[in-house]
Amino acid sequence: MKIADTQPTRQLNQLPFDPELTQGARNAVQVCLRIQPSEKVTVITDEVTLEIAAALVHELEAVGCQYNSWVLEDWATRPLTDLPAPVLEDLETSQVSIFAVQAQMNELKSRMQMTEVVNRQKIRHAHMVNINKQIMLEGMRADFLKVDRLSAKVVERVRVAKQIRATTPAGTDLTADLNSNYHWVKTSGIISRDKWGNLPGGEIFTTPGEVNGTFVIDGVVGDYLCAKFGDLKANPLTIEVKGNRVVSATSSNRELQDDFWAYTHTDENSDRVGEFAIGTNIELKDVIGQILQDEKYPGVHIAFGNPYGAHTGADWYSATHIDVVGRKFNIWVDGEQIMSGGQFLIEA
Repeated sequence: MKIADTQPTRQLNQLPFDPELTQGARNAVQVCLRIQPSEKVTVITDEVTLEIAAALVHELEAVGCQYNSWVLEDWATRPLTDLPAPVLEDLETSQVSIFAVQAQMNELKSRMQMTEVVNRQKIRHAHMVNINKQIMLEGMRADFLKVDRLSAKVVERVRVAKQIRATTPAGTDLTADLNSNYHWVKTSGIISRDKWGNLPGGEIFTTPGEVNGTFVIDGVVGDYLCAKFGDLKANPLTIEVKGNRVVSATSSNRELQDDFWAYTHTDENSDRVGEFAIGTNIELKDVIGQILQDEKYPGVHIAFGNPYGAHTGADWYSATHIDVVGRKFNIWVDGEQIMSGGQFLIEA
């Protein structure tokens, strides 16, 4: 039930939406967040994402919980310099929050203001940045309980491992030596008070000790480069990593090559591998050119920059973070193969 008289007149529960969105929205509300009738929810959205937000609100009303919904453009000019104060105040009294918004440049500060409240209040938070209809119809329709079972089995193996090797037919040959002082994190789509997560979920990640080798990025690159360049299958970017730092980047697309090189040299650790991850969303059949979903695609992805030290235990920092994704991985954990041609050899 919507809480009355706390916001402008726009009512998301009165907006029409494609019924095809229902399954993904129900997954988010009932499976990933497990929202109860006794709980209060904060829904944050924007003009571009109204239809998806309306589907999510419809599922909240089916549960019977209290909620407030906020359309950012009703409260502030985009891009945001700060998250509007009424939204932050509402978050403080919620047990669950959903952030279904299209990212704009220079809004990281406002998102950090939101996640500060989420972390402090231990809110079960679904981070759905750049969610779109295709992702709702694909990644958000996954059997997240099955994805969670697989993720648990994979993370159990890698937590005691010393080394992971990954290859692809395109030419990737990468070795990660692991640091036992750094933690592996499971973000399978089942969201808890202890760790908010992106939706759709389906990955495990850590900060590696040291990565060396070649990564042929024939999937996607992250951050704003993802929207700019999309699927890289026809024009891959090949990077060389030595001593955990990117030392070269080459592509027939010179603009992609130059933009990636500039991004990974923003600060002293922007070129450093901060994340080594394995995608575990086995419902995904291919890369689609959207990093929110593509980083969950089964295989290895790495990211340069911020190591998410609050979760992994890494003691260094970068102001940037860019993921790189490939296709059709073979993966060995301490010499034992767990993936062949992009297919897990582990039963969920």
